[in-house]
Amino acid sequence: MTAPREWNTERARKAIRDAGLRSTGPRVAVLLELGRADRPLTHGEVAERLAPRGFDKVTVFRNLTDLTEAGLLARTELGDHVWRFELRGPDDPDRGTHPHFVCVDCGSVTCMSDVAFDAATRKRAARIGEVTEVLLKGRCTNCG
Repeated sequence: MTAPREWNTERARKAIRDAGLRSTGPRVAVLLELGRADRPLTHGEVAERLAPRGFDKVTVFRNLTDLTEAGLLARTELGDHVWRFELRGPDDPDRGTHPHFVCVDCGSVTCMSDVAFDAATRKRAARIGEVTEVLLKGRCTNCG
């Protein structure tokens, strides 16, 4: 995943306000946690990371949903019926819309943000409809 500009509390607060939401402690914490992640995280993973700070699973889920609806997060399902979340913002609109690789053995998820479709592929895809995500499956180097 391509690292965004460094996320800090003030940048998170501004992004949340610019998206039309009230900047609250839980929203800032969720955004900062996803800003530190090098891959999409599940609701459970975000909740586990924020539990020591006093945030419960319901609060985390509600804020993941709010931030996704506001366009700050991308939500994807990678074939295992589990939603994963990652940053997507106005200054990096393609973040969160790149392909992902999922290991069929261990389930690890890797962002493939450097993979891009050429013009012919984009044109062909546009004739079919809107491509919302691309998922590649195989065996990672640890399992291969």
